[in-house]
Amino acid sequence: MKLSKITLAVTCMAFSATALASTADIQASNNQAAVKVTSTHVDYTETGSGIFGTPTGTLDTESGNVSGYELSVSTMKNWWLGNDYLELQYSHNSGNTNYVGQLISGGAGYGSIVSSSGATLTDYSIRYGKGFVVSDGFMLTPYAELGHHKWDRGVNEGETYTDNYYGLGALAQFSPADGMVLTANALAGSTFGSNISVSGPDAFSGSLGNSTLYKVGIGADYAFTRHFHADVGLDYTSFKYGMSALYPVPGGVAWEPDSTTHYTTLKLGVGYAF
Repeated sequence: MKLSKITLAVTCMAFSATALASTADIQASNNQAAVKVTSTHVDYTETGSGIFGTPTGTLDTESGNVSGYELSVSTMKNWWLGNDYLELQYSHNSGNTNYVGQLISGGAGYGSIVSSSGATLTDYSIRYGKGFVVSDGFMLTPYAELGHHKWDRGVNEGETYTDNYYGLGALAQFSPADGMVLTANALAGSTFGSNISVSGPDAFSGSLGNSTLYKVGIGADYAFTRHFHADVGLDYTSFKYGMSALYPVPGGVAWEPDSTTHYTTLKLGVGYAF
């Protein structure tokens, strides 16, 4: 009987130590500064409404990969609610995409114009949440996020799209082995303050319609040492811009049509855990 009790006590102590260790791995992953190289696939489509006899359906598309970097710092500490999670993130990607389009009037239809277009994406965000230890090696962190997006588009004389967004999401993190943390992430929110600025002889600037925004992602973080981490991730973002108002330009009016944007980003980086 005494031996059984001793064995049970040792087993319970071992289980508790494992739980603490795996939870500590997740917290260590959430307390680090990281730099990552990134590659973002742009998938953008403008759709015509037929206003003033202009084409309907797909007007033009842009697709291709642009590369860059991401800087982030995150921390999980007991400040207010316990396991308070805070993350700051900045990214910059630039390169060329494949443009396929048409003339708005008198053209031969979608696909009659094919070219290469420069694209620069700049994003930054702040995220706050609270982590909950669900079970051994598993943590769930609901959060709120606020961010800003800018796309410098190289078509025509140049166009710049900007928007802000807010959303609610959650991180699900699992530690299957010492030093390894797997993460799944999902966010749903809305854009606001969307805007376009068009350069050139038909220049105009104005508001765009806002839309629902979705983000999902997966990632893996591995601690080679207490401080040195490496990670890989894949993120997907989807949102829309609504049609702008009509603006007077030389010879008539101009506007920005409805559009849909999808970004898929591959990330590979290193971090310093503190």
